[in-house]
Amino acid sequence: MLTTNLEQMQKAAREGYAIPAINTQGGNYDIIMATCKAAEQMQSPIILAHYVATGAYSGHDWFVNVAKWCANKVSVPVSIHLDHGSDFDICMQALKLGFTSVMIDGSTSPVEENAALTQSVVKVGNAFGVPVEAEIGELQRLDSDGTVMENKNTADPEQVRQFLSLCHPDTLAIGIGNAHGYYKGEPDIKLDVLRKVREFTDIPFVLHGCTGMKEEIIKEAIGLGVAKINFGTEIRYKYVQHYEEALKTLNHQGHSWKLSQYACDALAEDIKNIIRLSGSAGKA
Repeated sequence: MLTTNLEQMQKAAREGYAIPAINTQGGNYDIIMATCKAAEQMQSPIILAHYVATGAYSGHDWFVNVAKWCANKVSVPVSIHLDHGSDFDICMQALKLGFTSVMIDGSTSPVEENAALTQSVVKVGNAFGVPVEAEIGELQRLDSDGTVMENKNTADPEQVRQFLSLCHPDTLAIGIGNAHGYYKGEPDIKLDVLRKVREFTDIPFVLHGCTGMKEEIIKEAIGLGVAKINFGTEIRYKYVQHYEEALKTLNHQGHSWKLSQYACDALAEDIKNIIRLSGSAGKA
């Protein structure tokens, strides 16, 4: 069932669970269907996430159409989300294509510029009835060994306060030491930032970079108002792993659909574990 998931995220923030956002690798049918199947079986709302870069092969319109088709095959709330939209134009393109949720990421800019960009997207998003996620405190980027590639910042709660006085996104991702990629060692996740921000706003928080983060940290973050948890790196590696298993163990006779079905079914079990971690099972 295609939706925006905004009401579900607001409810999640109030009630202490989160909705998983699964990166779909540019519209990979196996990953999208595995996500929808797992959500249906667990009766969980779910978010199908899309990075611009991963849509380079199949096209953003491909992702939207496959995601809509799969969403309408299940009864649980499914939203189609643009992750880390880098500018106004890509967010407008996403809205025109039929995304039901968009993120504008102006976190590399000063607070005032970030807020102005965010509010420009929020204004149009409101007209479309589509919620907008913003980010403050840029995420770290990790290389293949889990080493920090660039020196990024953790958000200052007072900057978050200033940001939210200048713009009005529906959800907010806050940099707290989290990163995209596999962590090398234990990441220093600063949950105190979320605690301080929660003192002056009830906006649903978003936690990026959950792959490899300790489950206790994720659960504690959810308790502080994180209503959306993002998984990308784990999903893409698990999918390839399952496909390799199928190549080695199945008598596939060159039928690619048999390989896809195996990988899809196996990945659905991984996504069920993420749903259990998020606490969203039975919340649809």
